[in-house]
Amino acid sequence: MAGKILVVDDEVHIRMLLEQTLEELEDDHGVELLTAENGEEGLDCIREECPELVFLDIMMPYMNGYEVCQAVREDPALSTVKIILLTAKGQEADRKHGLELGAERYMTKPFDPDEILEVAKSILNIED
Repeated sequence: MAGKILVVDDEVHIRMLLEQTLEELEDDHGVELLTAENGEEGLDCIREECPELVFLDIMMPYMNGYEVCQAVREDPALSTVKIILLTAKGQEADRKHGLELGAERYMTKPFDPDEILEVAKSILNIED
């Protein structure tokens, strides 16, 4: 089953690195990769595209990742969307807050590309 993955990050190099990391899923499994460069754009994309998985930065303009996560969790139509918070905020209080808002996982930057790929495969039920 192919799916959609959305990457939401205001830093272009992080978006590009995540796209490069996930392009194997696009090429080999037909996964569609989407990107957004701020929280507001990301939420709009989630509502329009209903991706299975979102890699979501926390510190972004217009709407932060916590706000996006909360808005998604409050919308029953988006209940199947899995959110991975991917952020430089590594404090335990930040991690706890993100998980309480309904994020599936909380991962800190710098991230391991292999771990990102494994998380995406697991959530999308993709086997090698």
